[in-house]
Parts: sequence; structure tokens; C-alpha cells
Amino acid sequence: MRLTTKGRFAVTAMIDLALRQHQGPVTLAGISQRQKISLSYLEQLFGKLRRHELVESTRGPGGGYTLARSMKDITVADIIFAVDEPIDATQCGGKANCDDDHECMTHELWANLNKKMIEYLDSVSLVELVDQQRTREAKQAPKQVSVLREHRAALEFPTSTLQPIRVDGTRATTVS
Repeated sequence: MRLTTKGRFAVTAMIDLALRQHQGPVTLAGISQRQKISLSYLEQLFGKLRRHELVESTRGPGGGYTLARSMKDITVADIIFAVDEPIDATQCGGKANCDDDHECMTHELWANLNKKMIEYLDSVSLVELVDQQRTREAKQAPKQVSVLREHRAALEFPTSTLQPIRVDGTRATTVS
């Protein structure tokens, strides 16, 4: 049991789309470039997402994709299942035929794990992931230096009065 790149890329692409759709339809080329996901792979994923009515496409100049539903109404489970990502910890695909056409000793354990994973993924909405990403981006945003502060510093220390410093740390004197 593991989530493959198909599911991971679909969720990542949907977060990217949700973060940017307020500016209009988002192109797959843009998502591809930002997230380092193959454009042809995204086209396949978005075909499935569109068929499951999670995204809508707009053709022509200025076209791209937008969410078909509100972010709060799309869960991670919706995205994973839309791209045909299997979530199954059992060896039998849930058919209970793991041990010579009989249920193996640990079948119930893995079947219950499947239920818990699906419940969890169904409890996480796209809006929660977008909010987490916005918070993360706000924390990582480079601090912008105030232009006014730069001008004040330049007035306090005009470059014409500064003397070059030699490699040994002493100031070089210039003769005018």
C-alpha cells in the first residue's frame, strides 16, 4: 500500500490550481513549470479530473482550468479516486481471497486500515490544503527592505565618504 506519483501529482496540481484560479483559468503549462510535473502527465490527470467534474476547462486564448466546485467541497479522497489511484493495504484487493481463495489471518487488519485511510482522506478538503500552503508561503516570504529605509541609510553613509577596505582589513586612503 502506497500512494503513487499519480495521486501525489494530482493533489499537488489541484492545490496549485486552487491557489491561482482567482486570476482566471490556470494553464497546465503553468502548473507543469511551477510543480515540475510533465505536461503530458498533467493532461492525462486533468482529463480524469474533468470527467469526475472536479475541474472545468476553458478553451482558446486565456483558457485553462478552474475548479468545478468550491474548494471546501473537494476532498483529497475525491482527487485520489478521480485519477484511479487505488488505496488498498490488502494483498487481495479487498476480495478476501488472499490465502488460497480464503481470507488471510490479517485481512481484517488491512481492510480496517483501508477504511481509516479513506475516512482521513475524505476529511481533508482542498481549502484546508490551500490555507496551509498560503500560511507556509507567508512564513517563507522574503522580507522586503523598505525603500525609505534604504534611502535613509544612503543619506547617513554617502558612498563618496566611504573608503575602500584592503584585504588585510585596513582602510585605503585615496588621494584627490
